[in-house]
Amino acid sequence: MRAPAPRWAYELNDATLDAARAAIPQGLVDAFAHVGEIQLHVHRDHLIAALTALRDTPGLEYQQLMDIAGVDYPDRGVERFEVVYCLLSLTRNHRLHVHVAASEDTPVPSVTDMWPVAGWYEREVYDMYGVLFSGNQDLRRILTDYGFRGHPQRKDFPLTGYVELRYSEEAKRVVYEPVKLAQDFRTFDFTSPWEGAEYVLPGDEKGAALPQAKGAPTPLNADKIQKADDAQSDKKPADAPSQPYAKEDATSTSETGAGKPSSDANPKPADPDVVPGKGGQNQ
Repeated sequence: MRAPAPRWAYELNDATLDAARAAIPQGLVDAFAHVGEIQLHVHRDHLIAALTALRDTPGLEYQQLMDIAGVDYPDRGVERFEVVYCLLSLTRNHRLHVHVAASEDTPVPSVTDMWPVAGWYEREVYDMYGVLFSGNQDLRRILTDYGFRGHPQRKDFPLTGYVELRYSEEAKRVVYEPVKLAQDFRTFDFTSPWEGAEYVLPGDEKGAALPQAKGAPTPLNADKIQKADDAQSDKKPADAPSQPYAKEDATSTSETGAGKPSSDANPKPADPDVVPGKGGQNQ
């Protein structure tokens, strides 16, 4: 490492954008920083050249491919998908994302020759979104069942009408059966969990009278929370550690540790396997 890594990653964003624009003269559609992270939008035909430049150009040196993700934008028309390459520069401690637009019928060049680990990532994107990768020698499904039709991560993928594979305990074998998803469980609430919902979830009725759970941020003081908790609790409070726990107290300090035999003490039975000898440590 020529220099220590920056304390904050966004400190390198401006220099990285300038270096990326200079290293990728062709095929760079757009380059900008969004939410503190760099996004490079590259044309599909120049993907390999762009990734090679990002990996080998001094000052960039994004040596490691961390992940390949797929995104679906149905309202974009034919090229509704995006393939996102997440790169990491170990020497600069910096990350960036390379975005490539793709369609269902136009393959994206495979990067398995540059990073062999990309074979697994490309199979996942193909399985979930249906994006093809030209040059991948083993482009098979990796997450869905055998014979599965369709691509589950597409926004327009139907939730019924397909067949799932599972192991049946009743039949003691693998069975195929239609997918059945109850629509009652598909009502989502996007209320922020930090603000809290305005209704009581099933199972939370018992704690509805409490101000808030212990440890949660609350405008109430600890005394009010403790009183409310005691009112709702049926458990007996634990005894204080200072309360006596012995059955009988010693009458005097001279009796403690005396080693007196108890009332039901019996002589220790003799062991027939032990033969008394002369001398010795235990004689």
